[in-house]
Amino acid sequence: MDNLVLFNNTTRKKLLNKRSGESKFGEHVQILTSISNIYEQLINLDVSYVILGLPEDIGVLANLGKPGTSKAWETALKVLLNIQNNTFTQAKKVLILGHLDFSNELEIISKLNTSKKKEIQKARQLVETMDASVAHLIYQIVLAGKKPIIIGGGHNNAYGNIKGTSLALNKPINVINFDAHSDFRAEEGRHSGNGFSYAFAEGFLSNYFIFGLHENYTSDKIFKILDKFKNIAYNTFDAIEIRNKLKFKDALETASNFVSDNTFGIEIDCDAIENISSSAMTPSGFSVNKTRSFLHFFAAHENATYLHICEAVPTKKTATQIGKLIAYLITDFIKANGH
Repeated sequence: MDNLVLFNNTTRKKLLNKRSGESKFGEHVQILTSISNIYEQLINLDVSYVILGLPEDIGVLANLGKPGTSKAWETALKVLLNIQNNTFTQAKKVLILGHLDFSNELEIISKLNTSKKKEIQKARQLVETMDASVAHLIYQIVLAGKKPIIIGGGHNNAYGNIKGTSLALNKPINVINFDAHSDFRAEEGRHSGNGFSYAFAEGFLSNYFIFGLHENYTSDKIFKILDKFKNIAYNTFDAIEIRNKLKFKDALETASNFVSDNTFGIEIDCDAIENISSSAMTPSGFSVNKTRSFLHFFAAHENATYLHICEAVPTKKTATQIGKLIAYLITDFIKANGH
């Protein structure tokens, strides 16, 4: 993996804030010391979860969206390393692998004018390049019997997560996507709005459930496409939280019945969480606590195979809160899945 940058002791020491009488999460996580033979190293390690960062916003920019998702990885790492290590957080079960370095692609896209069609297609070609790197690394992690926890980055990376997992298990997988949007847009060149449609068309994605679609931001065309397929289902945020047509617990059960009979991935788009700085921030969405409850419910299932947290956009004002949110979601997944 030419562009994999391993998390190392130097970075750990730089980011850790040790306090007398406390044991921090980052002091106990495992790390790799060699870039070679990632699969062989992972298969022999006594860990269950592998945390990987995808610091990029190329897929978002290729979708004409708001940049900044490239900062979420470092923001999350600073907080995660400094939470408490105890019987609940289980740091010894965790390997922090590192991040994929997309700095070359980020430099190229910074010089593109995405208001021009030709330039947009160049941006979308960069996403394809990233897809290959993500899928290859996820493939190795899952093949080694570990569960990836992926911190994006844009939602374009769902494609690589799904493809890599599917190839490792040699079968299509299911996905539950906690999202305000379907990300099932046309196959018009890769971007953050069509990771699932590409994975579905190419046979890597089987059953797909979108939890909490926003009715105001899903086109009639998309609804018609989703309704056309028996193995795609959804509910809407409005039906659950505004009209109270669906009870949250019942909505969880229905979605679980749709995806949990097979291996499934959990995708969480921060666009769905109320007042969280993201690529499409919303004043009306699920609360952080509802989001955590959703994740706990699905992560507790034995067929839950990966977690992807994406689309968060930390700013100077929101960085600490974004970091805490992602750290909560990471540990929620580990706690529920480990038991």
